[in-house]
Amino acid sequence: MNKIFLSLAIALGMAATTLHAEEAKVNFEAKCASCHGKEGKGDTIMGKKYGARDLTDLKLQATRKDEDSFKAIKEGIKKDDKFIMRPFAEKLTDAEIKALVAYTRGLAK
Repeated sequence: MNKIFLSLAIALGMAATTLHAEEAKVNFEAKCASCHGKEGKGDTIMGKKYGARDLTDLKLQATRKDEDSFKAIKEGIKKDDKFIMRPFAEKLTDAEIKALVAYTRGLAK
């Protein structure tokens, strides 16, 4: 009986992880891709205008902490008192932001 519950818990956990990954992809495409590009390279017109980071860059991924990415998504990024990346605190939950951070980690190849 315990093995059944353990198997069920593992299956539910895997399903939840898959759902979070899919939701993060949808959120990235809806909220981030206009600047970072669908692949995360930051090579869009808006990305070039505002200096969007190339999220596929292994050096960037190696030096960037998850907490920093979380804060940037939640609070936005300002330059000269103007947002160059708008905050998403009112549009995304903390769980959705964490899923986005994990998703962007997977963009590096």
